[in-house]
Amino acid sequence: MKRLLFAAISVVMMMTGVNASAQGKFGADSAECIKYLSYYQEYYKAKNYTDALPNWRKAYKYCPPTANQNMLVQGTTLLRQVVTKTKDAAERSAIVDTLLTLSDLRAQYYPNYAAAALNAKGKDVFNYVKNDAKKSYDEFTAIVETLKEKATPTFHLYRLSAAIDLYNAGAMDAEQIINLYQESIAALENTTEDKDNVPQVKTDVESIFIASKVASCDNLIALFTPRYEANPNDVNLVSNIVKMMSVTEGCTSNDLYLNAVTAMYKLDPSYNSAYFLYRLNSSRGNVNDAIKYMEEAIAYPESDDKQDGEYYYELAAFCFKNGKNAQAFEAANKALALNETLAGKAYMLLGTIWQSASCSGNEVESRAKFWVAADNFSKARNADPSLAEECGRLIGQCSAYFPATADAFMYDITDGQSYTVSCGGMRATTTVRTQKK
Repeated sequence: MKRLLFAAISVVMMMTGVNASAQGKFGADSAECIKYLSYYQEYYKAKNYTDALPNWRKAYKYCPPTANQNMLVQGTTLLRQVVTKTKDAAERSAIVDTLLTLSDLRAQYYPNYAAAALNAKGKDVFNYVKNDAKKSYDEFTAIVETLKEKATPTFHLYRLSAAIDLYNAGAMDAEQIINLYQESIAALENTTEDKDNVPQVKTDVESIFIASKVASCDNLIALFTPRYEANPNDVNLVSNIVKMMSVTEGCTSNDLYLNAVTAMYKLDPSYNSAYFLYRLNSSRGNVNDAIKYMEEAIAYPESDDKQDGEYYYELAAFCFKNGKNAQAFEAANKALALNETLAGKAYMLLGTIWQSASCSGNEVESRAKFWVAADNFSKARNADPSLAEECGRLIGQCSAYFPATADAFMYDITDGQSYTVSCGGMRATTTVRTQKK
């Protein structure tokens, strides 16, 4: 209290020397402004926020924003202390409005700190603006349009979420949501703020967009068909059509997708356009064409090893589904060599390919495939513990078909011996295991 008394006396003494420029900085009621700035700051420094708040309110009343930037920054801290404790809806709303206004004032009067102020404001919008999708959408829109690449990445996610709520309430249409989704993805590509978090935010943006069901195939066809017909050679347009339809369930077997993918490949040959042609042909059952385009996608130098590994795994699964076991076997092994993160599911696929293979020969030759299948299921289990239960079940199935000891003995084959299996264009070396019957 003595410190406050001394501060107050100092303020009174200062007032006799306040010059014209100070009068402008501290406003028309400069004496009151300076006094309450001093009062609240003494309490604030002592972390006595309860007593600091009423004095800060007086300072905020008498002082212009130019008086002190800390008045705006510290004011947000004080208001956050009380907003969550305020039960009255009207009072809480007024506190939130003031909280957001403080950040706007800081951005306006202290432009060097505009990014910090508006990013802080966005967090307050997310934390304190509840059950008001229109306000949330408007606030996040203003922030990301002002800050552009300096906006916190998650604000694009929050804005899209609010927009989807407005769509569900009938206040926005599908075209607006689709355009906003595309804008958000494009903006995230260029952001300079919190870049490490961008990939996860992009994933979340895509997830809520897909989950919203806004981009139904019918909506996309209705939206993009007239645009495509008007500009069939617009590479950006056809790329957007292909990307949007590719992530929409059941939307790759219509004429618009066919035309857009073909145009994309013609206008901008790349691993992406080749991949989309693979998707198109695979969905239409054009197996050989699908394989051809996937191999073209992999051959492009622009795709890195990780991407090529993912493509090879997808190609392996597609070939296996369509009875091309040898090509599936080859592609799965290439996926393993290029992208070790695929090990679990790649070994799982290899085990399945061997288990289902049709191998001719004697009792040992026809059953040797089960040794190789069991080997791959074991490797899958080791690479990905989440597959342990399923792999254990499949290994048990394979073990039941191992050759009998007596049958193996007839061909001079014993347990533990190295054995090379060759079947249907596939080849692998394994270890002999028999059943004691």
